[in-house]
Amino acid sequence: MKNKAIVLGTNYYIALSTIRCLGINGVPVVAIDYSNKDTYAAKSKYLSERLISPHYKNDTKGFIQFLIDYAKKQDCPPVLIPCHDLQVEVIDEHLEELKKYFLIPQTEPGLYTKLMDKGSLHKIAKEMGVAVPETVRVDEENFLEKVENILKYPCIVKPVDSPSFVAQFRRKLFKVHNREELEDALSRAKSAGLEVIVQRIIPGFDDHMYTFDAYLNQEGKVTHWSTCQKYRQFPINFGASVYTGHKYVPELYEIGARFFEELKYKGFAEIEFKKDAETGQFYLIEVNARITNFNNLLYKLGLNMPYITYRELTGSPLEPKSFKEDINLVFWYAYEDLLAIRDYIKTGQLTLGEVLKSLLKPKAYAIWDWKDPMPALAFSKIILDKVFRKIFKTKD
Repeated sequence: MKNKAIVLGTNYYIALSTIRCLGINGVPVVAIDYSNKDTYAAKSKYLSERLISPHYKNDTKGFIQFLIDYAKKQDCPPVLIPCHDLQVEVIDEHLEELKKYFLIPQTEPGLYTKLMDKGSLHKIAKEMGVAVPETVRVDEENFLEKVENILKYPCIVKPVDSPSFVAQFRRKLFKVHNREELEDALSRAKSAGLEVIVQRIIPGFDDHMYTFDAYLNQEGKVTHWSTCQKYRQFPINFGASVYTGHKYVPELYEIGARFFEELKYKGFAEIEFKKDAETGQFYLIEVNARITNFNNLLYKLGLNMPYITYRELTGSPLEPKSFKEDINLVFWYAYEDLLAIRDYIKTGQLTLGEVLKSLLKPKAYAIWDWKDPMPALAFSKIILDKVFRKIFKTKD
């Protein structure tokens, strides 16, 4: 294969799964990161080349120039695949410039950012008739009264720019139970220079979270898709997937395919939904415009999203594919799931028996692979180093 695939970031299992999905099919994979620290995905045997670049946020100009300089040296334009939201934002900002040298599925500058931005996403969804949680903006008239009368406590203070919020607070949102907690959360966000909105919490345990994962071709049509159900998240209740299974939900296809196709979206994307435990209605929670956390689950199902992207952009698209029946397979990120299980049991949301029963399902692992063990060994060393540092710090 003449075109290389550039995978951005090597310190997270999304990148690891992406590297494997491409490399196992003979694609020459180049990993680019700004550091060697904790980059366990770079240990994969499926990696052809590894490069260190300027930081994509701290030195965006240098990062973009680094990418362009590398692409100019290649015989064929590489396929560019970001694995982190902040990388997606940077690529979106420089999309027109980068598309001169790279193969990138999206053609509309700014669309990635519009969908990742919670404020603009909320507006787009409402205009398209897609249900979203009731929301109050901080600058609205009678703000506090609307929160108390329309949303009611507890509610959530949610960032407009999620990646920046997570980088600052190491969490996706603030859950507040009264006016005092609300005002404190708003003050913390304001001090950090981050815009937030306040939303109603849709009732239902974490297993009421669902996803629609899809690839849209260059005509903006869904060609590959699946629906999944989350079982556990970390942090619990408002976190990322750590135990998620395939679940066929045709209603999510009807909502999700129309949503993306009307936007003329191209490439891979995921919508996270929550099903209201009281009404059964699905609410759009957020959109991920990059490879999903449980990409290895999709791969094991037969939906190799990175390779689907690569094949279409290099002129040999794969046949459309989807699954219209439940498949007994789950994604498992064991390290964070164990932390989640601890918290679910501690808060009385799950019992040990329920957890043990769920673990009997066949699994697609986040990191471990018998055929490619070195990343898991490198990750284990990272975790052990953290544990030792914590122990010695406590003793001191």
